[in-house]
Amino acid sequence: MPKFAANLSTMFGETAFLDRFAAARLAGFDAVEFLFPYAFDADDISNRLARQDQQLVLFNLPAGDWNAGERGFACDPRRIGQFQDSVGEALDFADQLQVSQLHCMAGKLPPKVSIGRAHQVFVDNLRFAAAAARARGVRLLIEPINTFDIPGYFLSGSKQALGILDEVGADNLLLQYDVYHMQRMEGELAATISAHLARIGHIQIADNPGRHEPGSGEIHYKFLFDLLDRLGYDGHVGCEYFPATNTVDGLVWRQGL
Repeated sequence: MPKFAANLSTMFGETAFLDRFAAARLAGFDAVEFLFPYAFDADDISNRLARQDQQLVLFNLPAGDWNAGERGFACDPRRIGQFQDSVGEALDFADQLQVSQLHCMAGKLPPKVSIGRAHQVFVDNLRFAAAAARARGVRLLIEPINTFDIPGYFLSGSKQALGILDEVGADNLLLQYDVYHMQRMEGELAATISAHLARIGHIQIADNPGRHEPGSGEIHYKFLFDLLDRLGYDGHVGCEYFPATNTVDGLVWRQGL
């Protein structure tokens, strides 16, 4: 059975963020992930992790004004300096929270910027970020995200992401494969995972439609989890879904594994 990490940005929303670590531990999760730590004191998060004996497996680089709809800015030629500053901020938090991998959100294609220009800026920024991360012993991840949920998101397919990994050429830059997003964009889940597992640093899950817990939609998760076991995937699977009712009741999906 894969190792699961509760995503505290989407799960356990019934309680305040800093209380979700204990709620996740009570529900049986010894690993967690979340979108961003930057609104909190790193010591407060670190203390929660230590108290619950939990591993933090992932969070994102700063992604701009989330409430205003920004979803990263790594492909924006007007914000290269801001991006470089954000890498340092994320790595400082990574040191304090003892996390070994960070996700870099590409962002939406900026207005009046060509796809070619955005691509080159993204590649250059990833080279900068991967080098900085390597110096701190951290892996950097990029994740294709579906353009139904985030219209205009620059990185939206596995083939595109793998091509960027090749172009950047950094051994600590890997693919974050989100099953929900890739089901919406391209399907071929098992074939893609099987062909490219060596380049996948992290996997996330949610069912489709609705982005709810496994078993609520069309994706055959029991098959995919068995496949990950057969392939020898030893990373965590991040549960980045929004419970259809409440988090604890929605965890019934784990009973069938």
